[in-house]
Amino acid sequence: MKIKHLKDDDNFSDVFCENSKKLINVHLFALAAKYYSLSNLGVCTPLEDLLEALRGDNQGKPGVKTDEFMNNKKSHEVQVMSELVDTIASYCDIKQVIDIGSGKGYLSSFLSMQYNLKVYGIDSSNTNTNGAHERNRKLKKHWRAYQSRARANVESQRLEKANDGPVQSEIKCEAVSEKPLNKNSSLQCQGQVTIQDLVPSCNFTEIATSGTSKQTEVDLVTRTQSDEDKLSEEALAVLNVLPADAVELFSSSRCNNGELCKEEKAQRKMASLKAQASKSSESNLYLPLTCCITAETELSDIITDLEDCMMVGLHTCGDLAANTLRIFTAKPEIKAVCSVGCCYHLLSEQFENQEDRPDEVWGFPMCQYLKDKGWCCGRNARMSACLALERVAVGQILPTESLFYRAVLQVIIEEMYGVTKSDRHVGKTFSKSSSFIDYVRKSLKKLELDDSKLPDSCIMDYYEKYKHRMNELEAFNMLKVVLAPCIEVLILLDRLCYLKEQDNIAWSGLVKLFDPVKSPRCYAVIALKKQSYF
Repeated sequence: MKIKHLKDDDNFSDVFCENSKKLINVHLFALAAKYYSLSNLGVCTPLEDLLEALRGDNQGKPGVKTDEFMNNKKSHEVQVMSELVDTIASYCDIKQVIDIGSGKGYLSSFLSMQYNLKVYGIDSSNTNTNGAHERNRKLKKHWRAYQSRARANVESQRLEKANDGPVQSEIKCEAVSEKPLNKNSSLQCQGQVTIQDLVPSCNFTEIATSGTSKQTEVDLVTRTQSDEDKLSEEALAVLNVLPADAVELFSSSRCNNGELCKEEKAQRKMASLKAQASKSSESNLYLPLTCCITAETELSDIITDLEDCMMVGLHTCGDLAANTLRIFTAKPEIKAVCSVGCCYHLLSEQFENQEDRPDEVWGFPMCQYLKDKGWCCGRNARMSACLALERVAVGQILPTESLFYRAVLQVIIEEMYGVTKSDRHVGKTFSKSSSFIDYVRKSLKKLELDDSKLPDSCIMDYYEKYKHRMNELEAFNMLKVVLAPCIEVLILLDRLCYLKEQDNIAWSGLVKLFDPVKSPRCYAVIALKKQSYF
């Protein structure tokens, strides 16, 4: 049966038995789940299309490396999202970014250093905020060391080139402008990372032939470029994550009499002033703050110099993703939002427990359409939404043993202690346990249950009783993995519909930002305010 036939409701009667409600057609179940995933529904905006629409005729900035300072997963996320955030910020003509749930500041620090955006990173954990401060401090310390080493290398090259004449400079200049980029170099675009703010953008060969009055400018560009090409690899790695005007490199070009030309003196002075201005403001480009964000949070109480800005969130947990969108729609100074949520199991649901609290702000549902229908997912469904189908599809196996431990533990707790529900969680006890007995005892202590009445033999009896059903548990969890994208679709479309219901939104959409194998929570909810609100 083709996927397109699944639009007919009659076909779903073949998936589950009408009387027992049990699954009877696994193949059709998988096809139905695939049909209702975001990749097949056609509701997402391609990232490339969005970037092209926002940039217009302008070219994007050269990409940079992030894997010098973070792991592969985080590097991938920060690289992609920071480019999009900068593009949106440029389109909206804003320089201030508020990173909600910023954690240790990976995205925030990169946005500030690479794209010269003033970023406020807000996180509820003081530990994370302190970690962000420390990481920034270490990065600046390393930068100073690398910069000193780079200057020493430049100075050593200056002595070798002191006798170069104007004709040689012209030839070298033309060669640099036409030289293809070495793929092993960490600089992504010649002349843009370190000197774009030090000299005007122009055609080198035209300058070289325009007259002797501009020959020294050619010398400056040529020698600076040549010096850059020979910086150490360590220095280049740090240059990649710093603002273009934070680099302070001096040309070694001299006139025939050995003295600096007037034009070069002026150029050096301008470069020094730009570098000093960058140093004086760099410490203020990224400011980590500790605060718990809710839908009612007044950003002006936290950020004293709040101005027209953009709100971002990279894997904001639970209700924080929903509250980010609510704050965006309510605050006129926030012109755009880019939010990637995660931890759906932590979402609060209005209709989960049928509690009558009309004034409560809930994580789900957000849109009026689902509210009117009283839609509810439930914790089990939200837990399933956190699973990673793409990773399983490429061979990353499910943690079957830990899931089995957890399932048998639940049977023990219900039968031995009469507990069917608890507000406490066992967390990552499995990874810290040496055996099933050790796992059960550590878990019972976390749940504040007395394990003294439970001998080791009794614990192992439960293990032996159910171990033959481990294959069943694995099959059941594979079905949950297959269904996961459908539940995620519901949560994400709820957020998108909420934005569509607002009057002040010019455009909103879902965009797949990341490789789902590297980063399973890969979809961003993006929106821009109407021009009248700018």
